[in-house]
Amino acid sequence: MVDKTEEHISEERETQMSKSSQLVLQIAGAALFGALSIVISAFTTPILPRVPGWGIAIIDPVSIIWVMCFLIFGARSGLLCCVLGSFGLMPFDPFAPIGPLMKLSATVALIIIPIMLLKLYKSREGIRNIQKIKNYRNYIAYGIFGIILRIGIMMIFNYLLFITLFADALAFVDLSFIGLPDVSGWTAVIIGVILINAETSVWDLLIPYLIVFGLKIDKKFAIW
Repeated sequence: MVDKTEEHISEERETQMSKSSQLVLQIAGAALFGALSIVISAFTTPILPRVPGWGIAIIDPVSIIWVMCFLIFGARSGLLCCVLGSFGLMPFDPFAPIGPLMKLSATVALIIIPIMLLKLYKSREGIRNIQKIKNYRNYIAYGIFGIILRIGIMMIFNYLLFITLFADALAFVDLSFIGLPDVSGWTAVIIGVILINAETSVWDLLIPYLIVFGLKIDKKFAIW
């Protein structure tokens, strides 16, 4: 009886240590990838191709790194990385504080969907959450819902910005970047927000998926 009790206590300690080690790894991963996103942003911001007239990067390496952190280290680490990275961008981002906060909101919108769905529909016993995300059909489904949520959030934020800070600039917003310079004002804002966020979301989701699962980085960690 004593031996079984001691064995049970030993197993509990090992489990606790394992969870503690995972938490440390998640925090370290968030800090590392958050710092990496800041460094890369400092070097790439001046040379990134941007949507003419909108100033939004066509491919944003910062949010790509944040999504990679999410896929590798899990939900807690991914969200923490987004927060750390966005606040780290504040001192030198040319569009701060609006740019980093918009980037934070857009990226969190993409990853919050799989986080919520994985908690709502728990995996069958023996199947890790990362395997569900790794399934490309699930990933596409999560991505579509994430993109819809992102577009909705960005639509609200842009509406608030154009009725307050950028009210005088609304008349100059158009869709010249897709060959429709005559479409301007609120119509241009609505169409532009949908097209730009849909396009950038595809890169934000596709590139991390190919890197993390293509190089089998997920197999080096057991967070999910």
